[in-house]
Amino acid sequence: MNCPRIIISALRGGSGKTILSVGIVAALRKRGYYVAPFKKGPDYIDAGWLATAACQPCYNLDTFLIKKERILDSFLLHSSNCDIAVIEGNRGLYDGIDIKGTTSTAELAKFLQTPVILCIDCTKTTRTMAAAVLGCMHFDPDVLIKAVILNRVAGTRHENILRKSIEYHCKIPVLGAIPKLGKQYFPERHMGLIPTPEHSWANDSIDAASRIAEQYLDLDAINAIAQDVPIQKSVQKPVQKLGAVKKKAPCMKCPPRIGIVKDSAFQFYYPENIEALVSEGAETVFISPLSDKSIPVVDALYIGGGFPETHAKELAENTNFKNQLKLLAKDGFPIYAECGGLMFLGEELVIEGRSYPMAGVLPIIFGLSTKPQGHGYTVIAVEGKNPYFEIGTELMGHEFHYSRVLKWKGDNNDLVFKMKRGTGFIDKRDGICYKNVLATYTHLHALGTPSWAKALVRNAILYKNQNSQNRKRASI
Repeated sequence: MNCPRIIISALRGGSGKTILSVGIVAALRKRGYYVAPFKKGPDYIDAGWLATAACQPCYNLDTFLIKKERILDSFLLHSSNCDIAVIEGNRGLYDGIDIKGTTSTAELAKFLQTPVILCIDCTKTTRTMAAAVLGCMHFDPDVLIKAVILNRVAGTRHENILRKSIEYHCKIPVLGAIPKLGKQYFPERHMGLIPTPEHSWANDSIDAASRIAEQYLDLDAINAIAQDVPIQKSVQKPVQKLGAVKKKAPCMKCPPRIGIVKDSAFQFYYPENIEALVSEGAETVFISPLSDKSIPVVDALYIGGGFPETHAKELAENTNFKNQLKLLAKDGFPIYAECGGLMFLGEELVIEGRSYPMAGVLPIIFGLSTKPQGHGYTVIAVEGKNPYFEIGTELMGHEFHYSRVLKWKGDNNDLVFKMKRGTGFIDKRDGICYKNVLATYTHLHALGTPSWAKALVRNAILYKNQNSQNRKRASI
């Protein structure tokens, strides 16, 4: 644990820590640093921006979704050769799921013994921010708050008052002051920043964030704080090769092929989930209903979340892809779908009074709301028979969607999940099961639910073997 590392946190969400983190990562990379980006919290969009800025995957460090020992393994593995690891926190520093701060950024900072740099929104405040920072420092002295970066500063006078107040009362340095920016380099939508696959000028935005970091931040001081970390001479357990080594599936001459629907409509995937499928022996194939007219030869399909609503017209027009998907599902083809993938498997998606036909695998009509219909961590009890999880299993995940069920024409017995925490699909139920299809609003993380990748690969192998036998019989 001697990897140079920092956590960028804030007093609340919306303080600008994502843009700040992206700017720091991009500026350090331009200086020749090998930066390992990480994201605390169940987030895909911010992680996508960090990954683009670092030119490598951004891994998740969420203590609700993943057990701490697995988080340690993943952090050690993915930061082992880096010059600096930059971890972006989520929400406010001490915000967690209970009064003890469980799952908070502060909890992660203490667990990984990582110094924290606070990004504070200085809008319409001066000396009070010193009190806020000092309160954070005294709230839990074991959290290593080492510096502050001022954001949305009104001018030189405003900056001087803030800087002097914080450095005098808190005895920690202010490492930069970013003014209120006139241009919006990172446009937002209902779920936060617009994801990089939909943002045609993403690299321009990252370059702008890098220039802002270079101009307004003391990058040398930030790096010095990252270097000054507690060194643990021993780790309790060896680093597990979390999806790093590809192996052939058992009893297979060639690995099963799992199609991953990945494009600007379906983009919410943890890199650990895809790596877990590879680690279990699968070959992954990326496909897109936006550009591919048909589904290639694969043995299973993984459809992640995203924004099918912003691509509804294009998805609706790809009739051949949808019809093929429906026939495959009827034939017992394994499909695992999350959130946006669930919406795509439905019959229709209604937006502003207009109906767009989807794949029709599941008898559901979806609509959109102006407010979140499900948002936060989920805890699921598996109560019904399905091809992926044993009855009695408890799953930890998260949900964030604006879509809602306008009409459910199926049988409630096909809903195999009971929501112990969270909203789910309907009536505190989720997990629509149809033959070898399982679709849910909940997103799972492979490191927190190792059985997920094993089950999807297992179903792919069974389907592959079944098809191979059918072809043999047909040739006789």
